[in-house]
Formats: sequence, C-alpha cells, structure tokens
Amino acid sequence: MVKALLVAAVSSGQGKTTVTAALARKLVRLGKRVRVFKCGPDFIDPMLLERASGAPVRSLDLWMVGQALCAQQLSQAAAEADVILIEGVMGLYDGTPSSADLARAFGVPVMAVIDAGSMAQTAGALVHGLRDYGPVEMAGVIANRIASEGHAKIVATSLRDIPLFATLPKQARSLPERHLGLVLPGEVGDIDQLLDALADQLAFDQAAWDKLRDVAFAPAPAAATAPPALAGKTIAIARDAAFMFLYPANVDTLRALGATLTFFSPLADEPVPATADAVYLPGGYPELHAERLSQASAWQASIRAAHAAGKPIVAECGGMMALADTLADQGGAVWNMAGLLPGAVAMQPRLAGLGPQGLPTPQGALRGHTFHYSKLDTKVEPAAYTVKHPSAIQGEAWYRAGSLTASYFHAYFPSNPAAVAALFLRSET
Repeated sequence: MVKALLVAAVSSGQGKTTVTAALARKLVRLGKRVRVFKCGPDFIDPMLLERASGAPVRSLDLWMVGQALCAQQLSQAAAEADVILIEGVMGLYDGTPSSADLARAFGVPVMAVIDAGSMAQTAGALVHGLRDYGPVEMAGVIANRIASEGHAKIVATSLRDIPLFATLPKQARSLPERHLGLVLPGEVGDIDQLLDALADQLAFDQAAWDKLRDVAFAPAPAAATAPPALAGKTIAIARDAAFMFLYPANVDTLRALGATLTFFSPLADEPVPATADAVYLPGGYPELHAERLSQASAWQASIRAAHAAGKPIVAECGGMMALADTLADQGGAVWNMAGLLPGAVAMQPRLAGLGPQGLPTPQGALRGHTFHYSKLDTKVEPAAYTVKHPSAIQGEAWYRAGSLTASYFHAYFPSNPAAVAALFLRSET
C-alpha cells in the first residue's frame, strides 16, 4: 500500500509540472521516498521531475507503453516508495487513452491543479466538472498562482466537498521554457534552489494529506524476456545537449536484447566509436547547436564512414535533422549537416507534428509519438509511413537511405523489441 496521486488539470499551462515538482521536492525533504511518473510521451518534463524527486522518472501510457508494462512499473515503484506521483498530460480527459483512463485503470485518485490566478468562486465549478465528467475519484485540489490568504479561502469555499489540498503563490520567476517545452534542468544553473523555493512556497494541508487513502498495486507478472537478438553487437548512442530525447526504457530494451551500449557526443566532435556495429541518434535540439554541429568535422566524417560501411543507423527527429544536407535554425541561418539524407530541414513558427503514432513493421507495430517544429524538404521517397492513433490516418514519413533509417517518429522500444532488433541489424539483402 502506498499513497498515490495523479496530478492533472483542465489543460496544459495550468502549472502541472511546476506543482508536481514542488510537491515531489517537498515530500523528499520531509523524508519520504518519492517516485514520479509522467503520463504520455514526454522527454523534458521527466528530466525536471527526476531532479525534483531524486529518482528515475518513467512513462505511463495505456497505448504507447501498454497496460501490462504500466502495471509492472507501478507495482515496482510501490514496493520501493512511500509516495507515487503521476503527472498527467494536457487536460485530464484529453487523448485516447487519457490521463483519466490511466487513473481509473489503476485506481489512482486525481489531484487537480487549477490556475486560480484569474478566478475565484468559479474554481469550484471547474473542479466539480473535472470530477463528474468522467467521473474520476477527486482527492483534492492544488490551487496555483494564489494571490493572498483571502483568495485561498474563497477558492476553498467554492470547492464544497472537495478539499483544497495545497496552494502555490504567484511566482516572480517561473521555470524557463522554449519551443519544445521547459528548458532542460542542466541549463538552469540554480535549478535546485528554484525547486527548493517552490517546495517552501507550496503550503499544503497536513490533515488533508493524512486523510489520503492508500492505493494497492497488485504484483504484476514478470515481463516476457526478449530473445537476445543483439547479443555481441555494440550500439553507439549520441548523447549530449543536442541529442538527449531518449526514453530510459529504450536504453533498457537495447540492453535486454543483448547489446553493449557506448555513448558519444557529436557536439564535442567525438567520432562514432570504431567498435560500434550500429548507431542510434535520438532526438533533441540540433537547431540550437547547428553551428557547432556544422563545424564538427570528425563527427561528420565518422557518421559518413559508418554509413558507407553499411552499419545500421537509426535517426529519430533531431537525429534525422542532423543527417540532412542543411539545417535552417530559428533565426534563418542555414548550416551544413552530415548529408546522409538528401534534403533541407527548416524550423517552422508553428508545431509541425504532434501525437501518438505507430510504425508498421514485419514484426508488428512499433509504437511511439511525434512532436516537432521543423520540416524536411526531400526528394527521397518514404519507405513507409507511421499511422496516427487513434484516427488511423497517415502519419510521419519513414525514410531509408542505404543503412540509414530516419523519421520524425520517436519509437518507444519496449512496445516491440523484435522490431527494434531488426532496425539495428544489418540487412541480409
């Protein structure tokens, strides 16, 4: 038995991540063992939540991750922690499946975060609607951007039978953001002081906390062991400030498949390790580091050599952008990239792709998502397309150029380890 909450809101922008991080840090400072999860596909929020809680943050999603693996992760966390916090995605009922679906699937009460900065009594109507629409079990409310003690009392009264669990005042300084979301924790020099300040300002009702019911997560059956199809293979993974959008579960899957992993930094102009049998270039922010990448001659020569040697190269989103001929950054400057995928990438003022998708493969569907602000202009014909979920309409292009496979699609490797193994093995044809 463990205390567990799904932290949700009516929409994005209400302060879910800030509140979840503040609550996690506060509970850790009170001596609690805290595990945090993030609903849906996300790379950046989990980094901040990991910094706040001091423990790894994994993804929960009934479609992409699957109910069985979600159950396994929650069961393991419950055995190791005093508190489980799950940050929802977008609004409570947004998506198919939604955060509310996850909460109901595992019997987790919902803690609603509301931006109360521009409302008073209407807070009650909003929260009751969130509770009753599903319905979901509403444990309480955390009111963000509260102006005063009087404001907090008005909000609390409006909630009627739903407790006001905590409040957070308006912040003079918020967590910095950029086009893909929050700035990475490592880029904020005083991130721990900022998290401590948020924890200090989060005023929560200890009596309400004590009344929270415990949640029982049934022991989950052990996951099926994937055949070690990559045994004896070494996979080089790009990992630095330009390539950091990497699910920890993807790394676990590659190791479970028997691969030996080595990491290198294209930004530091490190070449692909000579021992590598294959290369994995995850997504990230190449557009923020395009000038340095264009000047990384050793890295560019090494990835071209790996391609010429027929070594499998899997490039996702930012990884693909770095392998095009050119990359135009947000300021319009054009930089030469590695040139393995003929074409030009340019940043866009608006979101160019978003949502869960699946890639059809001979081994079955490989699930994942897409989220990007750039577009690729190429004459290369796609080898396949992903399928959007749940609409089943055509999604992202999947390109093949020699031993390179590249797409804006971010794959969640545990969804189909056999398909993943095939990507990193040399083709017999």
